[in-house]
Amino acid sequence: MASYHAIAATSQAILGVLTAGCPRSEFLKAEFKLYHASDFDKPMEEGISLFLYRVAVNTTLRNLPPRVAPDGGRYRSSLPLDLHYLLTAWASDPDQQQRLLGWSMRALEDVPILPSGVLNHYIDKHDTFRPEEALELICDPLSIQDLIGVWDKLRPRYQTSATYVARMVAIDSDVKLVEAELVQARGFRMRKTEEGA
Repeated sequence: MASYHAIAATSQAILGVLTAGCPRSEFLKAEFKLYHASDFDKPMEEGISLFLYRVAVNTTLRNLPPRVAPDGGRYRSSLPLDLHYLLTAWASDPDQQQRLLGWSMRALEDVPILPSGVLNHYIDKHDTFRPEEALELICDPLSIQDLIGVWDKLRPRYQTSATYVARMVAIDSDVKLVEAELVQARGFRMRKTEEGA
């Protein structure tokens, strides 16, 4: 399971995969940026923006068992999250914009599993994910109504986008569970009560 840096590490890893694989001969000026809602007011000239528009607790795995550390210590359950992203291509020419979107979607489809080496590579905290951890990144299309709802909140002109979800980002707790000693024996006492009471 991962530390609380996991959300930021996941976002940077997705951008890192796209930046590293970009065919610069075709997309020479392309930028790859993590967007805040206010960035949609003045978007980049050409490139891909990644906007984390929703974070949800994964209800399927909400009740995970306590985490057991290598030293045997038991900690509160990890928090399983699903991270929902809006990936948008930007270009002044619609043909270029569509090629950029097509390439980026193909690039992400080619790496549906992000291993810990990739997840830890693009941030300063290189121990965010443990070596055995990985995340699944899948295209998760929204209905047109939901997609328009997202864009309505952002308030710019609608741009063709793709939506993705990074599943099961499990964030560890540092709260150690205090365990009492096992019950060895039970004792009962009888007390005499006053007569008539």
